[in-house]
Amino acid sequence: MTAEVKIPIRWRDVDAYGHVNNAVFLSYLEEARDRLVGSLFGEQAWDFVIARVAIDYRSELNQSDREVVVACRVTGFGTSSVRTAERVLAAGGKLSAESESVIVARDPETGRSRPLTDEEKGILQRAIDGG
Repeated sequence: MTAEVKIPIRWRDVDAYGHVNNAVFLSYLEEARDRLVGSLFGEQAWDFVIARVAIDYRSELNQSDREVVVACRVTGFGTSSVRTAERVLAAGGKLSAESESVIVARDPETGRSRPLTDEEKGILQRAIDGG
């Protein structure tokens, strides 16, 4: 299962060089991960925090691209973590960035990581398997 979100390129996203600033990509990725987690676990089930993001920038984005499509999918999971892969595509499908992220299940009372439940693991496995 892949979650996709279309995001307009806002004027504030563009820096003095005329392209979308590298830090803005983190916000784009977050929107796609939020969409993925919401579609898997429900909108009220957000008990995950970001632990790691690695981004490879492939081509610049600028205001004339108008919008991006960010796709996010689950690639694996461990005891308490979920690995995702994301792609940022410009108009016409041009690859602008690829990333890998790790999100960690969090206990809202302690603020610490917690093991994934069997139900969560089943949902994640179905997402990996394409269901």
